[in-house]
Amino acid sequence: MENENTIRTLKDYFRPSQEGYRNTIEIPDGNNVVPLRFDTIWLLQNGCSFYGLRSEDPNQHLKDFLKLVDAFNLDVENREKMRMRLFLLSLCDQASNWLKSLPAGSISTWEDLTTRFLP
Repeated sequence: MENENTIRTLKDYFRPSQEGYRNTIEIPDGNNVVPLRFDTIWLLQNGCSFYGLRSEDPNQHLKDFLKLVDAFNLDVENREKMRMRLFLLSLCDQASNWLKSLPAGSISTWEDLTTRFLP
């Protein structure tokens, strides 16, 4: 139990709290066959980024994204988890802000994600 008279420093107030934080995308529990490696994330962010600009086609981004991620050749259950884990890393700027604006835990399947992403 925390004492009400505990002295807190300014540094304590600037430390971010993750209490009550939940991602928009809720990845199902279970084992993930392929761990996320730095080079995988780098390849995704440099070869398959979507910014949400008018000149970008969300359908084409989804096709490019699936071509890259499905190259891992995972079973169905792990393929969906990997897609959901990596998709949020493929979004930048406006597109990332869009995802963050959705309610926490509102996306729990790949179908949920693609339905919301595509116009």
